[in-house]
Amino acid sequence: MNTKSSDELVQTLTKVRSLFPDWRFGQLIANLATAAGATDASAIWDIEDEQLLAAARRLIENNEARLAARA
Repeated sequence: MNTKSSDELVQTLTKVRSLFPDWRFGQLIANLATAAGATDASAIWDIEDEQLLAAARRLIENNEARLAARA
């Protein structure tokens, strides 16, 4: 993943964090890894950044109403 894509992932994580403010950061990463297809805890090591970015975008898309209600 290049720097631009990596920056996009970090920005997207910020949006996911705003959707789920009660999640600790570790929970956010674990839940995102699960959404990206991780089937067990050790699978987090094998997930590519692009997979995490796609999963984060899906979480945002599926929960946009929550984000709008908090704004």
